Amino acid sequence: QVQLAESGGGLVQAGDSLRLSCAASERTFSPYKMGWFRQAPGKEREFVASITFTTGFTNYEHSIKGRFTISRGNADDTVYLQMNGLKPEDTDIYCCAANNTASNCEDYWGQGTQVTAAT
Repeated sequence: QVQLAESGGGLVQAGDSLRLSCAASERTFSPYKMGWFRQAPGKEREFVASITFTTGFTNYEHSIKGRFTISRGNADDTVYLQMNGLKPEDTDIYCCAANNTASNCEDYWGQGTQVTAAT
């Protein structure tokens, strides 16, 4: 079973930047797509961004367009989320996910990393 592990979260001031990383436990892992979601306690999980590994196509949630950038590592087992201009409303637990196919059902999830942007 492939496991995803996120890192890079933390407490920053509004306007600062953070870079999240997500690494798969298997070096031979070759997903169709990987992405990031975020969730605050008591709220529904929200899509943030995704990248299709075969084409490089990226997709972003509207409120973070222009501030966040998703990218992949050289191997097929890592994805990053560069977050610039963080706002207090970006404060959430950010989770990484991976899809084996083009469906919208994620096959693997990470545990999440806390991002807090203080005023």
